[in-house]
Amino acid sequence: MHLEDLLKLSGVIIVVIGLALKLRTTLVVVVAALVTGLLAGLPLFSNEGFFQDLPYLTKPGQTGIINTLGRAFADNRLMTLFIITLPAIGLAEKYGLQEQAAALIRRVHAATVGRLQIVYQLFRVLNGLMGIRLNGHPSFVRPLIFPMSLGAARAESNPHEVPSQTIEKIKAANAAAENYGNFYGQNLSPVQAGILLVFGVMQGLGYVVGVWDLVFYTIPIVVASILLAIIQFSLFDHRLRRDREVRR
Repeated sequence: MHLEDLLKLSGVIIVVIGLALKLRTTLVVVVAALVTGLLAGLPLFSNEGFFQDLPYLTKPGQTGIINTLGRAFADNRLMTLFIITLPAIGLAEKYGLQEQAAALIRRVHAATVGRLQIVYQLFRVLNGLMGIRLNGHPSFVRPLIFPMSLGAARAESNPHEVPSQTIEKIKAANAAAENYGNFYGQNLSPVQAGILLVFGVMQGLGYVVGVWDLVFYTIPIVVASILLAIIQFSLFDHRLRRDREVRR
């Protein structure tokens, strides 16, 4: 691989470093896109309209980086519809949604933090299988799954106090269950964006493949992700029990 080709991968390095330094994600991704495009020889703007008079920023016949980013945002603007749900979730939380969710899970004696994550992951996989798009982190994890997980942890603790370090681990487990279920589950439906993206790319590269073929080959990956998650969350329950015994 030539040096020029390696330089085009610099965007990946920027993303890794930016996330490692906990910089603002949107800014990191946009900077990585700009740097990658410029190193690939793309102009900042398309040679049209106002920018026709700025030859040092455009190249005839090539789509500009800014135009590409803007078109991608416009084509995927429906993904921001979850913002509409935030006021309703905020009102529900204000009037006791989290407290009721925690009280409900405490009445289920068999519930543990790890078991709840497994059930939630299966729920998200089922959503993906049915082609239902849910914005899990703001719509489910934050207002429902985290309070229920915390309620399950408090029900198992004696006294009912959960250390702040354990709370952070529970948040991480919630995020993992959501990401596992959503990421892999959505590829079980031929109408989901992930499958359609792979289908379009492979068609563009000249491969003859159907969307149902992609779904079929996704099934073993989904099953493996569920089995590995069961192991992970079972071990998580074990660690929580061990930590409780140490505190006692």
